[in-house]
Amino acid sequence: MANLNHTTVTEFIFTAFEDLQQLQIFLFILVLMIYATCVSGNIMIYLLIKLDVSLHRAMYYFISEFAILEIIFVSIIIPKFLDILIAGRNKISFVECFLQLYCADATGAVECCLLAVMTFDRHLAITNPLHYFPKMSQAFTKLAVFPWIAGLVVASVLTIFTASLEYCGPNMINHFFCDLTPLQSLACSNTYVTNMVTSIACIIGILLPFVIIVGFYIDIIMKVLEIKTADGKHKAFSTCFSHLIVSSLWFGTTFIVYIKPSDSQHDKFFAFIYTIVTPLLNPFIYTFRNRDVKHIFFKWLRNLSSWIKDKLHISTKA
Repeated sequence: MANLNHTTVTEFIFTAFEDLQQLQIFLFILVLMIYATCVSGNIMIYLLIKLDVSLHRAMYYFISEFAILEIIFVSIIIPKFLDILIAGRNKISFVECFLQLYCADATGAVECCLLAVMTFDRHLAITNPLHYFPKMSQAFTKLAVFPWIAGLVVASVLTIFTASLEYCGPNMINHFFCDLTPLQSLACSNTYVTNMVTSIACIIGILLPFVIIVGFYIDIIMKVLEIKTADGKHKAFSTCFSHLIVSSLWFGTTFIVYIKPSDSQHDKFFAFIYTIVTPLLNPFIYTFRNRDVKHIFFKWLRNLSSWIKDKLHISTKA
């Protein structure tokens, strides 16, 4: 961290989407609605799983953990982005910028590892159903903790090496939040070592979980194809279809942004997808593509509707 003594930049300025100046209000309303929907949707999923005993299983615990991660992830990025859009406050201090970088990278890496853990859970349930519960009971704690350890370590390495670079100007970040590549491109010092470390960390934190997921799904597909009945095949694959969609959306956009060496003018548009749009879709995917969650959700709606009708009936009598 010695190079921090030679850094003269005390704050950074986001350019965000300044070229879309005429759409700033529209973008603010859109992003605000997405943020509110994303947070409320993930809170709903978390409460459904925590409060309904029938969903107290490993798979749903991981889904509830993923929902909390999504809330944290969007809350790290979107509030500042909204402030930029509506108030034009596009400055962020040096310390706040790297704090945002660390938190965003940490939650992102944890999500990548958690998606791999969720794939292992589905793989074990489909390929070895008779031993699923005893094996999952033994490994559950390790599987729940591992994504957090891996994510925090990867994010620490990325943040330390990026913060160790010398920043003497310019300080304009071509993005709407503090991200790795835009920050490293502003450094005055040699970034070769930092870029190498970043590439290795991204391979470990993003590419490796993706390879694990692909490997597990290849084996899952092979096992499902061995099932003789069409109904059996559909039932087996439907248990992991939601996870497959979420993984595809998440890794598809993160690959474009992180698994490449050069900066791109389009990175912030892809980042908009994986930081804002994808978290919005995940609650709906897990709710309406998962039979158990959907059943509990509509049961709660019916109970709430009955409770409201009873209250209205009592107040009318009074």
